[in-house]
Amino acid sequence: MPSGSLDYLKEQLAELEAQGLAQHPRTLEGEQRARTRFDGREVINLASNNYLGLAAHPRLKEAAARAAAEFGAGSGAVRTIAGTMTLHRELERRFAEFKGAEAALMFQSGFTSNAGTVAAILGREDVIVSDELNHASIIDGARLSRAEIKVFPHKDAEAADRLLAETAVPGRRQLLITDGVFSMDGDIAPVPDLLVVAERRGAIFMIDDAHASGVLGPGGKGTVAHFGLDPRRVDVQVGTLSKAIGVVGGFIAGPPHLIAWLVNRGRPFLFSTSAPPAVTAACIAALDVIAEEPERIARLWDNTELFKKGLHDLGFDTGASETPITPVIVGEEQAAQDLSRLLFEEGVFTPPVVFPTVPKGRARVRTIVTADHTRADLEEALEAFRRAGERLGIL
Repeated sequence: MPSGSLDYLKEQLAELEAQGLAQHPRTLEGEQRARTRFDGREVINLASNNYLGLAAHPRLKEAAARAAAEFGAGSGAVRTIAGTMTLHRELERRFAEFKGAEAALMFQSGFTSNAGTVAAILGREDVIVSDELNHASIIDGARLSRAEIKVFPHKDAEAADRLLAETAVPGRRQLLITDGVFSMDGDIAPVPDLLVVAERRGAIFMIDDAHASGVLGPGGKGTVAHFGLDPRRVDVQVGTLSKAIGVVGGFIAGPPHLIAWLVNRGRPFLFSTSAPPAVTAACIAALDVIAEEPERIARLWDNTELFKKGLHDLGFDTGASETPITPVIVGEEQAAQDLSRLLFEEGVFTPPVVFPTVPKGRARVRTIVTADHTRADLEEALEAFRRAGERLGIL
């Protein structure tokens, strides 16, 4: 027997089950597409972050295969030892250009991009002013930095301003940080107002644009472009390569001295093996597709409008969503579990989202439409929502 028993976890798991909080991920059995196969069932997929349908795009698959054949299956080292490849350099150059920044750096994920950067640029004498609904990676990075953390009410720029004023001390660095698009509610941060606050108070301004890159703004360049702002005014732009880009990884875009500092002090960058050639080449190909096929972004927004209107017309609560992320909020955790289960039986996959990912009493299923959904897909999904909602007494 092990010296320390983990049997207590069995009781805690049983409690999660009883409260409707336990997670039971379904298994994807094919490509990540608008219609695909989970757990042996063909379903309309409203669960993935594959906004532009690039995860299975032929050009990305071909680029990945070519890179693996030429450069091998793995990079074999961390970036600072022997793992920096020409492909990494090219992708970083392209992403800096995409975000309108002077430089960019690739991380292993969006999560490590956020957590590693916040922890690297601040210390215990500094302060972080953060939106209450910011992503877990921002929260973890703030804790790792050991800086003082102040949380402002969701999207309240005036409250953020007050917190920066109250915590200002000569020589103390301050960071104002927000998601660009909030991943559970699909609403957009008031970036222009927050930027003005940061500039007035002399604070570093950082945006996590994970769900906006490839989705919002001209050319899908994110919330900064969406609001028509000069990207050079934003100190740190964070993004992911696993959502609209369709692959995996994350990036930081900003001034060259920020990137150089992260190369030296960004712990995920320093201590994790770099992305394999196939991943990096596929991300480069994704940027090519986004630039050359702007109709994908247009189709994504057409589908978003159609589906969101359909849910509203049925009487579902979609909260404050302004983007392809459209929650269907039902309240209690078990109700969200039941709705997800009935929808799957109807041929629609959208998993439940419950506490602690969202507050108690705000459980939901979270839907995300993509550019690859057809009108027929979405109409069929809406009919499934109608039937499931009526069966559960939600409508």
